[in-house]
Amino acid sequence: MSPVRFPSLPQFPATGLTAGLLGIAMSGCAVSLPELSGLPRLPQLPQLPQSDRTPALPKVSDAPPAGPLQTGNSFIVNAVEKVGPAVVRIDTVKRVINPLGGLFGRGPAIQQQQGQGSGFITRSDGVIITNAHVVEGANEVSITLPDSRSFTGKVLGSDPLTDIAVVKVVAEGLPVAPLGDSARVRPGEWAIAIGNPLGLDNTVTAGIISAIQRTNAIGEGQRVPYIQTDAAVNPGNSGGPLINDRGQVIGVNTAIRQAPGAGLSFAIPVNLARQIAAQILEKGRASHPYIGVRLQALTPQLAREINATSSECQLPEVQGVVVVEVLPRSPAEQAGLKPCDLIEQVDNKAVRNPSEVQVAVDQVRVGSEMTVKVRRGTQSTTLNMRPAELKSSR
Repeated sequence: MSPVRFPSLPQFPATGLTAGLLGIAMSGCAVSLPELSGLPRLPQLPQLPQSDRTPALPKVSDAPPAGPLQTGNSFIVNAVEKVGPAVVRIDTVKRVINPLGGLFGRGPAIQQQQGQGSGFITRSDGVIITNAHVVEGANEVSITLPDSRSFTGKVLGSDPLTDIAVVKVVAEGLPVAPLGDSARVRPGEWAIAIGNPLGLDNTVTAGIISAIQRTNAIGEGQRVPYIQTDAAVNPGNSGGPLINDRGQVIGVNTAIRQAPGAGLSFAIPVNLARQIAAQILEKGRASHPYIGVRLQALTPQLAREINATSSECQLPEVQGVVVVEVLPRSPAEQAGLKPCDLIEQVDNKAVRNPSEVQVAVDQVRVGSEMTVKVRRGTQSTTLNMRPAELKSSR
């Protein structure tokens, strides 16, 4: 194939071409050169008519230009900077017996199960709060800080009823997460979760407080008035802190409920977590009061059915809490509580379901006196009782 040839350019004297290039190269400089005489001038390019030029693009926006970026951080950044260094990753190893192993040759006789969760440091000497289910049955516990320092952790105690556990590492001068007051939390406030979901360390998500005092969040009979949020929480966030916009821990992330649109997350109020952790630090376990009753949520329909089929119970057709059974020799029996009693108040606080009764009783110290207002038939009466300590099932 023959090479394509371009028409030859006009030949200028050597001195003229050199000077012309020099003039073009220096035309943008502030210093002007004296005109060199005797050199030919390059012809000027013809000006194109306006219609032959590239048309101007239409204006897309007439908004005023944005102002300069403000220096400083947002409140979420500030809150995370306060708490983040104290949020830890917890890796656990649990050794379990393989029933098909060893003798049958299907794997080893002892298998290791690995788990992961989150926690946060509350004392600079290595006290860490997390969920009980994160460290339950663990033979090995490893604690990793955001600055990559790693420690062996020891579980000082755990409380399955509230899902709170305390882990200790041997260290000094560790970063500490400030604790807030969960009694002051209100729906609509900011909620920020920090943890290690799905193995992704130091993940921050944000939302709002959706509700408080969710005693029926994970079924009836719960002892925890959960804080509900819409902040994204996933497996691995368990035990990590829920913080407010001031960088204070207000809850311990513990559970989620999946829904078609979005998930709901629940946190243990930090005031309850602080109370349980203090008991574990003091005596290695948590203490829970009990009064010894079995309760049933009452509805108008249920009351009508009971009244129609039983001559022993005649109940008002209202929403409430009815006593189904009283355990022998329990604090409730000693105080005079009877089946078919409708519990209206505990320590002068109205209760609407069995969970609210449970939470109210749990706020009383073992052996301290409490009042229970009940409706028996058409009469109302107030009973005084002293909760006893609930025996551990372990």
